[in-house]
Amino acid sequence: MVALRQMFRPIFCILLAAGAVASTGAQAAGPLGTLPLGRYLCELPGDAAGLASKPVPGAWFDVINASSYDSERGDGTYLLTGDEVVFTRGPMRGARFERSGARTLKRTDLIGPQAKMRCVRTGPKR
Repeated sequence: MVALRQMFRPIFCILLAAGAVASTGAQAAGPLGTLPLGRYLCELPGDAAGLASKPVPGAWFDVINASSYDSERGDGTYLLTGDEVVFTRGPMRGARFERSGARTLKRTDLIGPQAKMRCVRTGPKR
């Protein structure tokens, strides 16, 4: 029995350390939360010669309750930890945003011209 304990002791220590690292990572992300309810319209920055912003056609979503959203392509869920928003189910699954203000989300998982997209809460669900 003593030999069995000595054999599993290193494995137990590794599992304990892995659990400590995982729990520290979860705490660093910030507290869980929800976004204010309403419609979020997504846009790209404009320029000095024209409009201040350019709406992205079809890129909108409504936060409808708790951690759920609805869009023209269907509904799903999101997770808000600290200032990071990750869409976890539905047509926007995998989309990542950073909360940059009380009503503004900046898309963080795109490259190229779309990388500057932001979504702004414009009011109640339509």
